[in-house]
Amino acid sequence: MTNETDVVLILGSGPNAVKAQDMPRPALGQVVAINNAWRVLKDWDFCIHPEDFPAERHPPTEHGAGKMVTYESYVPIQNTYGGFVYAGGTMAFTAAYWALGALRPKVMAFLGCDMVYAASGNTHFYGTGEADPLRADVTLQSLEGKSARLGVMAARQGCHCVNLSQDESRLVFPRHAPDALAALMSKNAPATTQADVREADLGYMVTSGRYWNIQDRFDAAALREIDALWLEAYHGLMA
Repeated sequence: MTNETDVVLILGSGPNAVKAQDMPRPALGQVVAINNAWRVLKDWDFCIHPEDFPAERHPPTEHGAGKMVTYESYVPIQNTYGGFVYAGGTMAFTAAYWALGALRPKVMAFLGCDMVYAASGNTHFYGTGEADPLRADVTLQSLEGKSARLGVMAARQGCHCVNLSQDESRLVFPRHAPDALAALMSKNAPATTQADVREADLGYMVTSGRYWNIQDRFDAAALREIDALWLEAYHGLMA
């Protein structure tokens, strides 16, 4: 599947995901709901989830709103963007890279993907849940660095990343209201940066996507350096 669309919304399960219900639906474009986020909007277009997402949490077959996206679809696409080790092993980033490859949006907007978790109270729109991006994982030392990498990769395709949330966020994308998203223009990103070179030198690729099985082989300091280089590249792009 390779279509092209103006706007794609990546909808996560953060407490503010429900704000999508008050936004003009046409402005949100195609909606890629992550895991449980299919419950937020009845007319989502795609629901993406990892291979261990419990079957009882899947949307009912009679829901009929959209298509399911599984690891069989998103792993090959994410690998074309450098794999999970560099791109980040959270479903927010996975959904975004899948959308870049499969839908080719001009604008990619995020809501419910701030990856900031309250010490008490609700951590997700449905109550409390596991703070997956905060798990012990050598590839997730800097969520900001991972979002910066995504921003540069998207810009190379003529896609502008924005955050519809107004809350504290680990995403580095500019904030934007949902109206007039399709009018946004991406900046031209350099084809190669120091971050690309360091990734190529390091050569960490796990084509199955199950990088966690061998993450003890990864150099944490080298990955931190690459995160910092992507942040530098993204800030230079947005300056």
